[in-house]
Amino acid sequence: MTRNLQTELRSSKPFRTLEQEAMLSLARTAATLDHDMIEVLKPHGLTPTQYNALRILRGAGPEGLCRNEVRDRLVARVPDATRLLDRLEETGLVVRSREGDDRRFVRSRITRRGLELLTRLDQVVIDVHRRQLGHLGPRKLRTLIDLLAEARERD
Repeated sequence: MTRNLQTELRSSKPFRTLEQEAMLSLARTAATLDHDMIEVLKPHGLTPTQYNALRILRGAGPEGLCRNEVRDRLVARVPDATRLLDRLEETGLVVRSREGDDRRFVRSRITRRGLELLTRLDQVVIDVHRRQLGHLGPRKLRTLIDLLAEARERD
């Protein structure tokens, strides 16, 4: 039996609206799932946002991306993409270079070390996601994905 959110949060008062309950449920679920990712990535010295940035750079290939392109593709918005890339560069997972006539244009690329780390983490992350959501099955997962996409398409 699935616990309801009110019981899980040990709240004696009902939610004011369905929208409030939905938002709190989304936030609670995201926090729970994110905690699992934090724990899996911690031994590798990564945060979920750093992991996301590395995956973005791996997908960009050898040409890499500029800071704003990385920032715009991140799942979670960050206030300072430069600092995020600084940390990844300091650990040897990313390299940056100035290119072209405009010296302000800096391109970031994932290093071999970064690629190797992602390769080691690929199956680990798939396993975490399966443990977190696999019990829902394909039909419910597709419904969830579609509902979340619809929620993001607000007017």
